[in-house]
Amino acid sequence: MLGSKKKYIVNGNSGIKAQIQFADQKQEFNKRPTKIGRRSLSRSISQSSTDSYSSAASYTDSSDDETSPRDKQQKNSKGSSDFCVKNIKQAEFGRREIEIAEQEMPALMALRKRAQGEKPLAGAKIVGCTHITAQTAVLMETLGALGAQCRWAACNIYSTLNEVAAALAESGFPVFAWKGESEDDFWWCIDRCVNVEGWQPNMILDDGGDLTHWIYKKYPNMFKKIKGIVEESVTGVHRESILDGLKRTTDMMFGGKQVVVCGYGEVGKGCCAALKAMGSIVYVTEIDPICALQACMDGFRLVKLNEVIRQVDIVITCTGNKNVVTREHLDRMKNSCIVCNMGHSNTEIDVASLRTPELTWERVRSQVDHVIWPDGKRIVLLAEGRLLNLSCSTVPTFVLSITATTQALALIELYNAPEGRYKQDVYLLPKKMDEYVASLHLPTFDAHLTELTDEQAKYLGLNKNGPFKPNYYRY
Repeated sequence: MLGSKKKYIVNGNSGIKAQIQFADQKQEFNKRPTKIGRRSLSRSISQSSTDSYSSAASYTDSSDDETSPRDKQQKNSKGSSDFCVKNIKQAEFGRREIEIAEQEMPALMALRKRAQGEKPLAGAKIVGCTHITAQTAVLMETLGALGAQCRWAACNIYSTLNEVAAALAESGFPVFAWKGESEDDFWWCIDRCVNVEGWQPNMILDDGGDLTHWIYKKYPNMFKKIKGIVEESVTGVHRESILDGLKRTTDMMFGGKQVVVCGYGEVGKGCCAALKAMGSIVYVTEIDPICALQACMDGFRLVKLNEVIRQVDIVITCTGNKNVVTREHLDRMKNSCIVCNMGHSNTEIDVASLRTPELTWERVRSQVDHVIWPDGKRIVLLAEGRLLNLSCSTVPTFVLSITATTQALALIELYNAPEGRYKQDVYLLPKKMDEYVASLHLPTFDAHLTELTDEQAKYLGLNKNGPFKPNYYRY
């Protein structure tokens, strides 16, 4: 998989007609070898939905009135009111951001140019629920150029860039999202995308599963016409994002700081490597003996959190578990210890236990709080324990180009797949598709791939055009 996002597609019912080719070879998605339980589909609201996310300061954050967008009557320049955003007048600012993003999304723009004549998504009605940023706007406009009709909501109550949502609404996209939604607003926006007279989706693009869950819960009959779902789950794999988030929020120097990273999976490995490179003294906690051994062999000391909690300067959670850092740990931390989370959900740090009368909360700046004990000790809590890299920093547009291009290709494949190719199951994206997306990005670097000779390809047992690695290969 490329980038920091894991992408899955879930086949719905029948497909149609043509299928697309990737680098001269047709290939199905590889069936995911593990069983998928009900938990991801049946949750009421994902923790990630209320994770704080602010990739840039929105133009409308401080200037807009407090009137809920649901109470406003707004129309775009074409007279359409089929949207709900903070302020449609901010569309010009959002358009500039989208144009900037297009420059760093070469593969998606190349796909738009190559395929817009063929219209491989003609007839597709895509309902989406993702972070609404400039990069997402480029994806949506690409899907539109390829023939799809789209309706969109935000997968996170803090993630929407209001000016970008306005630009999309001005361009005719039914967008229902604004930064700072309530939980009720969140579900209302999703419902406005789905429950439309005379329009029914046949494809879903989801990030976190909330849209899929809502349709499953409220409109199960819709699945009879849905051909498939592309699901994307965000992780903190991107190495630089932990440093970026900590620097932006605390302006700290990392050299000589003692840091404990809870979890040594993909996210933890990236965090540890980045912090070690900056001169930090890094400890690791882990429950899995294999990951623990990897940490030891990478030069990190494996400890229990209780053993180092009094001495460390920074505590970072990235386990995906709950109550990793408890109130007992928080009570024992040293003065000015920084506490943050890089896991997908906001369950890892027991923030609720800090909301008690004897503790004082003091807002320092956006996404930075001091929590002060009666004796004067304070800890620095970042993003209220929510996902740090999406709350306090950015993900490079070029990385998002990789993920957005694979999303577009997955939608094209599922929409055009003939009946019977995919069962009602969950499939991982094939290596062939990731390789194709990677190849579309290489010209940006003026990179030149070496090609196998026939003899070399035969020796390795490979097709000259790929895939070049088995499905189990981890990059």
